[in-house]
Amino acid sequence: MRVETPPTPSFVLVRPQMGENIGAAARAMLNFGLDHMRIVNPRDGWPNQSAVAMASGAGRVLDAAQVSPDLPDALGDCNFVFATTARDRDLTKPVYTPEAAMALAAEKIAAGERVAVLFGPERAGLENDDISRANAIVSVPVNPEFASLNLAQCVLLMGYEWMRQQGNHTPVVQEMAGTDWADHSEIEHLAKHYEERMEDAGFFFPEHKASSMKTNLRNMWSRLPLTRADVQMLHGTLRQMVRWKERD
Repeated sequence: MRVETPPTPSFVLVRPQMGENIGAAARAMLNFGLDHMRIVNPRDGWPNQSAVAMASGAGRVLDAAQVSPDLPDALGDCNFVFATTARDRDLTKPVYTPEAAMALAAEKIAAGERVAVLFGPERAGLENDDISRANAIVSVPVNPEFASLNLAQCVLLMGYEWMRQQGNHTPVVQEMAGTDWADHSEIEHLAKHYEERMEDAGFFFPEHKASSMKTNLRNMWSRLPLTRADVQMLHGTLRQMVRWKERD
């Protein structure tokens, strides 16, 4: 008889550079009962024999890993996303410790949501464009004079906090009448819709500020707890405004 394992967060490795680090991350995940790995645009391609060798007994995590060409594709079915970063950012988002982040993840997963945790490339970590797609930041309280964690260390830390929550968590069920939370593919489509129409309207000016303005706009969308009904209404609102302007 097959035993069903409880749902867990997906750990998303964004543009990892070395196969050995992917394999070490897989071992760290399986240490704490996590086997949902997603890999975004690995530098050395996939599959990677160095990752397999380092993973040792955790090869099944790599076998089941979802490989995506970009971050929006990797997050398409997710409802809530955490981004791990050691650096101060100028993006306005709620910031959690690993313990608090995994406590919130446990609540959301118990309520039927899909949760992901982002881990950046080894050299410089996540970029602002990556973090703008997350709902919240996870910041580890480390020595400020040496704040950098390697990829497997960060995965291990988050996995440990996830495992700790399994003994402490009392499920919280959140119900909504007639709709569900929007997933990231729906939020991504909404963000593109507004970005395209605002581009047409000349909003992104001056040109040298356009990139940061678009990142800030995406950051705003990711902070909003939107339902599918909310997303449909916002699409409809923008379409009607465009039609009204065209008739004017």
